[in-house]
Amino acid sequence: MNSIAADRAKPGAGLFRVRQILDNVEAKPVSTALTWPATLNPAASKRYYFWLVAPAVALLAFISIYPFFWMIYMGLHDVEIGSVVWNDFANFTRLPSDSRYVGGWLLLFQYSAMCLALQIGIGVFLAVALNGLRHEKILVTMLLMPMMIAPLVAGMVWYFLYNGTFGWYHWLLQSVGILGPKSILGSPDTAMLAIVIIDVWQWTPLITLITLAGLKRVPQDQLEANMVDGASPFVNFISVTLPNLYPVLLIAIMLRFMDNFRFIDSALVLTGGGPGNATKILPIYLFEVSFKFFKLGRGAAIALTLLVVTIILGMILAKVFDRLHPKRT
Repeated sequence: MNSIAADRAKPGAGLFRVRQILDNVEAKPVSTALTWPATLNPAASKRYYFWLVAPAVALLAFISIYPFFWMIYMGLHDVEIGSVVWNDFANFTRLPSDSRYVGGWLLLFQYSAMCLALQIGIGVFLAVALNGLRHEKILVTMLLMPMMIAPLVAGMVWYFLYNGTFGWYHWLLQSVGILGPKSILGSPDTAMLAIVIIDVWQWTPLITLITLAGLKRVPQDQLEANMVDGASPFVNFISVTLPNLYPVLLIAIMLRFMDNFRFIDSALVLTGGGPGNATKILPIYLFEVSFKFFKLGRGAAIALTLLVVTIILGMILAKVFDRLHPKRT
């Protein structure tokens, strides 16, 4: 106390006083946890959420799983009107010797390859051209209009455009010397190309939309770094943009691949599998066997093989993507 009084007696000591902190004062305030107000409703159990989802799961199972097993059952029997007879896997063993079945597979792969190649090439080009434009949203909306048309209606529209009597496209192709006297749908050499053009016209906008969404996620710092290093826009696209588009391109390819294996609306309207068997891809042959000749057991066997091959090819595409674009650790 005497030392403190001595310090206070010094001149100017009142101007620079040091505040003394007692030992029993805490340095930091203690935070108290907030308590939630009491509720009248107890926490829901997992069983409660299960019963909420159960009706939707049961409905999906009824409209998907049940028909799948029923298709397997029919594929193992000769299904006629009023009779179901076990056939010892005859529906499956006879398929390799069916020339129309084998030819349908070949035409289906040809049709799918042509559609995918044109749609991916044109779709990526349109996406790159539209990316960053001033009126991008308006142009994309106009580009998506063919997708809004039902495939059956699109087939009818193009049927009139291809018509050999008054079709505008028929007249145009004949005027420039590309098409001969036959109609584009009446010649086995051009009928497949005709239905491919319709599929490309209607579903290329989907590829463009998916690719355009992928272009928005391309890292701009990588593009700018390559430009500083002297890379051209084409090299920049190949080395930076395209690798970043692999995930979205895989989604686009798988969607269109599965659609090409099951959509037959336009082809049925335009050619019905003709002329001859020039456009009788496997789904059209499946439609004829099941609903034209009412061989439901044989049709179920064809549908099951189509499903299995589609799943296997989808898994192969996923494996190829994993090798081209390995996961980052």
